[in-house]
Amino acid sequence: MERAISYTKLHQYTRELFTTIGCTSYDAEIVADVLMEAELRGIPSHGLMRVKDYISLWEAGRINLKPSVKIIHQTPTTYTLDADNGFGMIAAKKAMELVIEKAKEVGTSWASVINSNHYGIAGYYALMASKQNMIGISGTNANPLVAPTWSISRMLGTNPIAVAIPAKSFPPFVADFATSPIARGKLALLEKEGKKIEYGFVQDKEGLPSNEPAILKDGGAIVTLGGDYEHGSHKGYCMSAMIDIFSSVIGGANFGPFVPPQVSYIPLPTKQTGKGLGHFFGAYRIDAFRPADDFLQAMDEWIETFKNAQPDKNHSKVIVPGEPEYEKTQLHLREGIQIKQEVQKDLIELSKKYNVTHPF
Repeated sequence: MERAISYTKLHQYTRELFTTIGCTSYDAEIVADVLMEAELRGIPSHGLMRVKDYISLWEAGRINLKPSVKIIHQTPTTYTLDADNGFGMIAAKKAMELVIEKAKEVGTSWASVINSNHYGIAGYYALMASKQNMIGISGTNANPLVAPTWSISRMLGTNPIAVAIPAKSFPPFVADFATSPIARGKLALLEKEGKKIEYGFVQDKEGLPSNEPAILKDGGAIVTLGGDYEHGSHKGYCMSAMIDIFSSVIGGANFGPFVPPQVSYIPLPTKQTGKGLGHFFGAYRIDAFRPADDFLQAMDEWIETFKNAQPDKNHSKVIVPGEPEYEKTQLHLREGIQIKQEVQKDLIELSKKYNVTHPF
């Protein structure tokens, strides 16, 4: 079993690695914050496993290490930002900061980011708002790896969305999920571990069910949430499509199959319908519709009601969205984080290549 390493050491290492390849210290801090938040919350598919992909994209000339993020359009309550093809976290954090500050003034605010790249876990940005007694929302489009219902064409990304809602006595409600049955990062993790995947998550290039996590490299696709039409895949298709439109058409990023792949082994599409990959962000004050304390008490009651639901015979309790991630965060802060050997190997190779001291 891998030994646990402290959050502080892993964060410092990640920040140093991105600074060494050419990021500013400010930008490297943001990238490290988001990647390590994923590790803390028990989502390793969006944590340090992504470092190799990010650096490979930069080595391929597909990432700008010193972006100049700019507001290119705004109204009294909305913003559109151009991320200048930098790491997605940099513009994403700025966008969420802008909507939080504007929501403090007017109640709610929204932002779109274009010309961006992978931004880590969506929940990071939604939680920024919940810490300010606001409801936070964030979503993004992603690599076109998902086939719509009745299709074998890879048209959509896993397109995650996150909503974070504060409570008074409980940790915030956090729904942070891909709008596909599995995220690409989890497939990559299974591939690294040499494991198969259960049927119902991916299909081969002919549209037949597969249990190979590497099937995407052979022209296969992730199916939509629901798996097939009889089990509601059209609803998963609708969810992915909505997030794609919110992330692209609204602000001017590429949509659907034209989203630039976030792995260097997939070539860029020849056609562009916008600029880069896109995200969207929203925040609104909890006192926009009722007194804040009334809202927080009602949210506590909602959480307590669902926590007290009777569990089935195979489980000891019913969980509230965000509860497992909160518990893992507390555990990892106390006891450290285990990084899988396969991921450590990639990071050690990068550390040697760029002469960075690693903690593994």
